[in-house]
Amino acid sequence: MGNELSAAGFSFNRQIYFGEFEILLSKITSCYHLMVQNEVQLPNDENKIRNILLNKYINNPEIKRKLEIAYFIFPEVPETESIGRTDIRINKPDTYYNQNEEYYIIECKRLDNKATKGVSGLNAKYIKDGICRFTSNYYTSHYNVNALIGFVVEPMNIHQNTDDINFLLLNHFPKANTTTKLSRVHFIPDFEYHYSSTHLCDNKKEIALYHLMFDFTKQIQ
Repeated sequence: MGNELSAAGFSFNRQIYFGEFEILLSKITSCYHLMVQNEVQLPNDENKIRNILLNKYINNPEIKRKLEIAYFIFPEVPETESIGRTDIRINKPDTYYNQNEEYYIIECKRLDNKATKGVSGLNAKYIKDGICRFTSNYYTSHYNVNALIGFVVEPMNIHQNTDDINFLLLNHFPKANTTTKLSRVHFIPDFEYHYSSTHLCDNKKEIALYHLMFDFTKQIQ
């Protein structure tokens, strides 16, 4: 009886964390829409794009109030339980006094239209330096769910490119331990390009990853 209650409690908590994270990702996508609407000019540089998205939009006090973003969101924060340094770390307001252990992570990577099925292209880097950082001990996954944002910097068919990422996952990156390939999800209104996948970590724990593809092709300088 005790084990059944424990399993039920884990499942309930998982639903809460996943639902909360989906709402947050929806708000971050609203910031992306604002950047497109404002025709923000961007350098073709991963860190600089991330910094503009984070500092001028997600962490902008006026935008945070309007979107009701109550989270503590930090750029390039060292991990405390692994060797990694996260692109974006997000702490819940109710974990302010335990923010060194309990947080969500978002990794950001550029994507272009070159060598999309090759091991030397940016799709491969998205896997090697993105997805695999969650399945190894590079990043922790306290809530068993995190995300990646793909900054699309060259014209492409994004759904086809996602299929190419899946091809690489299944044929060239066994270390990604993919249990469910990238598949379309529909929790963000008016935004077509978001996906989810599941993977086994080195410790055999299964984690979920959301994937947001932000098309900045018309804004790259």
